[in-house]
Amino acid sequence: MSGPKPTVDVSLTPAQRAVLERWVRQRKGPQDRGQRARILVMAADGARNAAIGRAVGLGVEAVRLWRIRWQGAGEALADATPEDLEDRMDQLLADAPRPGAPATFTPEQIAKIIAVACEKPSECDRPVSHWTPRELAEEVILRQIVPSISVRHVGRFLK
Repeated sequence: MSGPKPTVDVSLTPAQRAVLERWVRQRKGPQDRGQRARILVMAADGARNAAIGRAVGLGVEAVRLWRIRWQGAGEALADATPEDLEDRMDQLLADAPRPGAPATFTPEQIAKIIAVACEKPSECDRPVSHWTPRELAEEVILRQIVPSISVRHVGRFLK
């Protein structure tokens, strides 16, 4: 094994190793979880980040990230009961929440828009036989369900 020794060591209890090895062998289940489990098993066996990255098809930075996440969760995993261990490990190996814009419309507003779409346009004094995204957008703004909404956004809801 060439290259510098990783600064973050991964140590596994026998129970943790058993869960990770089972996930590595699983044919069905989340592929990313199996890949991350393999990273941790290989790291615990003393493999270097570059070798692990080549074996699992990831870069050195991604391998380093999973070593750090595992080390940071040491306390949370240490006090886990045997029944609780697998769930905690699954949560640890899940994707972290990603940043993004907050939702523009609440679930209640979306439900009301869809409810309006289920009504007949003729009952709302609309001169059409079927809702178009433009007509529906105008109607939900008129009913003050939302202050504004684009025709395209209404179309996404109807899709």
